[in-house]
Amino acid sequence: MTAARSGQAFSVHDIPFSTYGSWFDISPVVAEKTYAEDLHLVSHQNGMHGVLRLVPLSSPGGDRAGTRVEATPGLLSWIGESGRVDLAYESPDTVRLRGSGLGFGVFAAAQGLTPFSGTYFFHDPAANAHVFTSYETGRRYRVTVLSGSLAEAAGAQALGSADRGLAITEEAGGGWEIAVEELDTARPPYRSSATFDEILETAQGAFADFVDAVAPWRSSAAPAAELAAYVVWSATVRPAGLVTRPAVLMSKHWMDKVWSWDHCFNALALAPGCPELALDQFALPFDHQDDSGALPDSVTHSEVLYNFVKPPIHGWAFGHLRHRLPAPPDQAQLAQAYARLERWTDFWLTARRAPGAELAYYQHGNDSGWDNATTFDPERVVVTADLAAFLVLQLRELADLARELGKTDAAQRWTAVAEETQTALLDQLWTGERFVARGAAGGDTWSSASLLDLMPIVLGEHLPGEVSSALADHIKAHLTPYGLATELPSSPHYLADGYWRGPIWAPATVLVEDGLRRAGHHRLADDISARFRALCETHGFAENFDALTGTGLRDRAYTWTASSYLLLAEAHAHREGR
Repeated sequence: MTAARSGQAFSVHDIPFSTYGSWFDISPVVAEKTYAEDLHLVSHQNGMHGVLRLVPLSSPGGDRAGTRVEATPGLLSWIGESGRVDLAYESPDTVRLRGSGLGFGVFAAAQGLTPFSGTYFFHDPAANAHVFTSYETGRRYRVTVLSGSLAEAAGAQALGSADRGLAITEEAGGGWEIAVEELDTARPPYRSSATFDEILETAQGAFADFVDAVAPWRSSAAPAAELAAYVVWSATVRPAGLVTRPAVLMSKHWMDKVWSWDHCFNALALAPGCPELALDQFALPFDHQDDSGALPDSVTHSEVLYNFVKPPIHGWAFGHLRHRLPAPPDQAQLAQAYARLERWTDFWLTARRAPGAELAYYQHGNDSGWDNATTFDPERVVVTADLAAFLVLQLRELADLARELGKTDAAQRWTAVAEETQTALLDQLWTGERFVARGAAGGDTWSSASLLDLMPIVLGEHLPGEVSSALADHIKAHLTPYGLATELPSSPHYLADGYWRGPIWAPATVLVEDGLRRAGHHRLADDISARFRALCETHGFAENFDALTGTGLRDRAYTWTASSYLLLAEAHAHREGR
């Protein structure tokens, strides 16, 4: 394999090894913050489940072999003193493995407590293969021996808590090879005319084509661009269950959902190079829009949650998205986006405004996306400035779309509501120096040390100059060497790993950087971009980061972080003329 195709190495402890379209990955992460000794085949259908335990074995003895794991896009390897095992995806539901000098075990990851739970294991004579049936995922995992010798098969047809699985070893003078497939009920016996090297070349080529499409601007000035693209590519799943389109999950660790604002950042990063996939990312939550016009909180293979919503950043996002696409959306696409954004906006203006009120409210911090921000400490049902600002941008986008669709009266109506909402925002929540939050029921107001209070900077060019300048000054106070702390580090409520009470987050960074730039504060926007890009280049693409050390926190392979890096790095490259 050539260096150009092998790609950048990464740790499977941080980034799962997977491929575009697959619902499973290879990783030691088998549950939230839970790392197993061995790599596992981990499924994300019906939730996250470690299904198969993958173990390199000394040959012919059968004990676990000491190996190091190496991963690049397309190839995963266990390398020991006496040999190696390689794994590559042949298709989204099939991996091929080959070994030399080492044996290999494929075992059920967990045993059932009853005859009806866990994993059942048997030899299927019709396919001449061994099959694991997983109660948790509702799917089967078929292992076909292509070459080598079956050293043992334990626990076939056993019930309850028996160990089960198979071990393969090489024949004299040769290695071994197996295929592992994820399937529903049945399919013809495994057959493939492709060699392992051909499969590997195809897998590496598929990723190389993707990164060339989404990051053609990359250079040594953006050293993490390829790995960011791999995080996004490898976390993409094919349509299945309640996922109606090809979808970029937030991660193939435990944050394996599409939340209804996270998807916007993935859509934006994909737009220039993969426009259809980008439009699918934007549209997916809208496929589950309810009768009130609300978007779900999250969507995954087997679950759609409506107990919370997410902030209405979708007008902001679609405005940017349609200008990033290589060709503008056609009238039908614009009409669909308009209808969906209209219903989403009406939800906020009706179901989330108290009688006679001009501004909408959140029912909980979760609705804002900033789940536990200190803005929500005094009360949870709160009128906040960020929500009003997002709605203003969404109303303005609706007006623009209405004009393009020939809906002149609607355009005038949306423009008027946008202006009324912004006027109310400034009249009711701006003190002259900062924005405050207000209880939706009692009307009490307060400020906090949360960056959330400064998010009206997203209004950019629409803000009065003195307001954007005051916000910019407050935003500077949140800057650490690594980026924007979501709670002032001097705050008594600051927590290093406090979710939205301190750590640096990608979406807040992108939204603030964009608003500052549109408001004319280019130097500060450049500084924020540079610090976040350097953070990702040093510490990866974690869900969030310790604001004072830069350490990656929580889920370590988060796609909206990778996409945010791609967005900022691309924009920087274009400003530099690359």
